[in-house]
Amino acid sequence: MLAVDHLAPLDRESDRATDPTRASDPTRAGDRLAELTREGLVFGCDYNPEQWDRAVWDDDMRLMVEAGVGLIAINIFGWSWINPAHGEWDFAELDEVMDLAHAHGIRVNLGTATASPAPWVTTRHPEILPVSVDGTRRYPGGRQAYCPSSPIFRGYAAELSRRVVERYAGHPALAMWHVSNELGCHNALCYCDASATAFREWLEARYGTIAALNTAWGTSFWSQRYSAWDQILPPMAALSLRNPAQLLDFQRFSSDQQLELYRAEARVIRELSTAPVTTNFMVTAHIRALDYFSWAGEMDVIANDHYLDRRLPEPLAELSFAADLTRGLADGAPWLLMETSTGAVNWQPHNLAKGEGELLRNVVSHVSRGADGICFFQWRASAQGAEKFHSALLPHAGTDTAQWRSVLEVGRTLRRLQPIAGTRVASDAAVLFDWESWWSIENEGRPSEDLRYLDQVHAAHAALAAAGISTDVVSASADLSAYRLVVVPALHLVRDADADAIARFVEDGGTAVITFASGIVDQDDRVRLGGYPGAFRDLLGIVSEEFSPLGPGQVVALDDGTSGAVWSERLRPVDAEVDARFVDGPAAGLPARTRRRVGAGSAWYLATLPAAAAYRELLSRVAQDAGIRTVDALPGVEIIRRASDDRSFVFVINHTTESVEIAAHGRDAMTDEAVDGTVVVVGGAVRIIEEAS
Repeated sequence: MLAVDHLAPLDRESDRATDPTRASDPTRAGDRLAELTREGLVFGCDYNPEQWDRAVWDDDMRLMVEAGVGLIAINIFGWSWINPAHGEWDFAELDEVMDLAHAHGIRVNLGTATASPAPWVTTRHPEILPVSVDGTRRYPGGRQAYCPSSPIFRGYAAELSRRVVERYAGHPALAMWHVSNELGCHNALCYCDASATAFREWLEARYGTIAALNTAWGTSFWSQRYSAWDQILPPMAALSLRNPAQLLDFQRFSSDQQLELYRAEARVIRELSTAPVTTNFMVTAHIRALDYFSWAGEMDVIANDHYLDRRLPEPLAELSFAADLTRGLADGAPWLLMETSTGAVNWQPHNLAKGEGELLRNVVSHVSRGADGICFFQWRASAQGAEKFHSALLPHAGTDTAQWRSVLEVGRTLRRLQPIAGTRVASDAAVLFDWESWWSIENEGRPSEDLRYLDQVHAAHAALAAAGISTDVVSASADLSAYRLVVVPALHLVRDADADAIARFVEDGGTAVITFASGIVDQDDRVRLGGYPGAFRDLLGIVSEEFSPLGPGQVVALDDGTSGAVWSERLRPVDAEVDARFVDGPAAGLPARTRRRVGAGSAWYLATLPAAAAYRELLSRVAQDAGIRTVDALPGVEIIRRASDDRSFVFVINHTTESVEIAAHGRDAMTDEAVDGTVVVVGGAVRIIEEAS
C-alpha cells in the first residue's frame, strides 16, 4: 500500500501551491478541453453499467449513438466492482464496457473509482471512517465514508488509481481522467484523530511557531493560549462560540486536504498517461467547503456539476451566477458541465420536474456562459439505490416519452452549435468572489444572521444581469485591468495586496462599487481598526463608526425614493460625495450611498442592500458612466454573446411565456436561416444568432 504525505497549507498570498504536476499555464485548462471538443460541443453523461445486466449494455450504446452522446463517465463508483475484496481484482466487465464504447465511437471520461471505498475497506479499517463536529463517527451505507486526511485511505486510493491507470492509459476510448467524484460533498470537514494530527501539521507548516499561531488566532481571548502543538484540536462542538480564526483555518485546512486527495491521484495518472486530468467541482449555492480558486490551477479541464436548486427564490439567476463563476475559475476559457439533470433531482425537499422546453433553456444558458460541453447524471435512471428517483437521459418509462424526445432535441441542438466551441464570453464588468470571505462572514458571532454572503453576491450579479451587462465572476486577487466596472459585494476578509489592487484599478480609471461588510477583517480574521470599512476606508473616503443591522424583514427608506434591507450603519463622509441618505431606521439622516472620485476612476459605497429594481437602475447608471453599453433587458430574457476573433454568437433565452423581439443581423445558428433586422423569440424558446461580420 502506498503512503501519501499530508498536504502543507497552500500559499494563498501567491494563490497557488508549488507542485510540479499542476497546470502552471493559466490557458492550459482551455487548451486541454479543446482536445475533447475537436468535433465541436461535447454531449455526455455518467454511465453506470455495473447497475445493469450485461444484456442491457448493447442497447445502451445503440441509444447513446441515436441521442448523439459522445462522452461517458464510467467507473466513478467502481471500487467494489473492480476490487471486490482485499487483494482481489476483476477488470473483465470494465474492459468490455471500454471496448464497447470504442466500438460505438464513444469516448470515455474514466474514473479512478476512489469516490467511495468498498465495504471491505471500512470493515478492515474502521478507523478511516469520518467523525462529525459532535465527535460521533459516521458509518458506511451512503457515500464518501472516509476521512480525507487518513493515510490509510490515501494509500488504498493511490493503489487503486495506479491499477486503473496502468490498465487503461493506452486504451483508444480514453479521452480524459476523472479523479474521485465531487470531492468534499459530504465529508469536507472531519474531526477524527487523523484529521487532528494533519491539522496540527498543517498549522505548524503555516505558522512555524506556536507564538505566531497564538498571535494569528488571538488566543489571549478566553485563555486559549497554546504552549505546544499537541494541545490544538479541530474546532469541535463547544459549549459557547468558538474561536473564529481557528474555524477559518480549519476550513482552509479542510479544503487543502481534499485538494491533496486530487493531487495525489493526479500525480499517479500523470506518471503513466498524457490524457487530461480533472475532477468535478460543485459551484452551487449549497456547497461552500472548498476554495476552488486554489484548486483551479491543478485542473487540465475546469468541470462543474450544477443542478437547479428549487429551494432558492431565483434558481435561474443562481444557474447564471454559477456558470459565470465556473468560467472565472477557467480564467475565461471554455469549461465543461460535468453533471446536470434532465428533470427532477432526488435530494431537495420538493423535487420538481422541468417544464416544457426548460431542459433546452438550461442547457443553452450554460453554453452561452462558456460551457463547451454538457454532460448529465446519468444515462439510465437507476432502478435501485438512493438515486432511483433522480432523472436521467433515459427515464424509467423508456424512449416513448416526452423526456426522451427532449433529450434528442438537446443532442440535435448541440450538434448544430459545433462552431461555437472555443469561443469566449467577453465582459466589461466583474463581480469579485471569495470563498474565505464566505467562511469568515458566516462563522459564529457575526453582526446579523441575515447577512449571508451568497445573498449579497447573487444580488449584485442579478442586478448586472438585469441591466443587460455581461459579467465575469472572478477571484479577489484576479487581474482587473480588462474591466471597466468591478462590484465588490461583502468582501469581508481581504488581504492588503488585494485591497491595494482594487485601489489601483480605480486610480487607473476603473469604477468600483463596494458594498457593506467589505474590508472588515484581514487574513487572520482580525478586525481592521480605525473604523469600517477597514481596508477600503481611504479609497472610499468614508468612516463608519458602528454597524446598525436591520431587524428581520425591516426595510428602510432612502431620500432618492428607493429602499434598503438587511443593513445600515452610522457612516460619515470624509471626502466622498453623498449620493443618497437614510430617511428612517437606525441610521436616519446618515449616508446610505457615497461616491468618491479617485484618479481617473470612481469608488462607490453601498451601506444597505437596495431592492432589486433600484439595484439594477443604480448599476446601470454606474456602468454607463464607466463607458459600458447596457441593454434594456426584459425580465426573464437572457442575452449573452460568445465570440472569437472572427465569429460572434448572440444567445437569446426567453424564460417567459411572452414573445420578445430582438434586433439582430446574421444567420440563425440552429436553422441556418438569414436574420436581417429583428428576430422574434417566442415564449419558452431560445434563438442563437451568428452575427454578420
